[in-house]
Amino acid sequence: MIKILKKLKDKPYLKFYEYYKEAINVEQSHIESIAISSYCSLTKTVNSRFVNLKYIDSNRWTFFTNYNSSKAIEFEKHKQISALFYWNKINLQIRIKADIKKSDEIFSDNHFKSRSIEKNALAISSKQSEEISSYDLVKKNYYNSLNKGNLDKRPEYWGGYDFIPYSFEFWTGENNRLNKRELFIFHDNLWRESFLQP
Repeated sequence: MIKILKKLKDKPYLKFYEYYKEAINVEQSHIESIAISSYCSLTKTVNSRFVNLKYIDSNRWTFFTNYNSSKAIEFEKHKQISALFYWNKINLQIRIKADIKKSDEIFSDNHFKSRSIEKNALAISSKQSEEISSYDLVKKNYYNSLNKGNLDKRPEYWGGYDFIPYSFEFWTGENNRLNKRELFIFHDNLWRESFLQP
């Protein structure tokens, strides 16, 4: 589930809340899963991965990760991302383009304290994306961390990222691929709406 802390009345946000409620009502699994794509300026490649979107607070959308991970390094070099939901039970894609930055430290601290000790033990023990000799060593590091205690103190290398959308596309699948595509782009402090051909 995504915690929606404060709602906006802008049209693309209202559409998102409506679709989100519809997806919850049909028990969409992994409703908080969102694919985040970033650009690596060093290799000139694009990388995608799923993360769990935790909060929407007005126009601020937040997930959490290791600040030393490959994606975090890419965010620091290129501060734009694309993001994608797919809720198969209502045959909907939501494509988002956004600017990204680190979350407030206090916000990250409070979120870390709210998590289970098991999740925090992994966040503390893992040097995310770095090579390791075996999965057994991953588990050993995890259990060592789990047994050390003090698992509500957020390590400085872990925290949130906020992204602020400037583009939404709502894609709804229809029969015969007569798909509906509604596009919203934020420009000059206004959301401009249009439709795209399938």
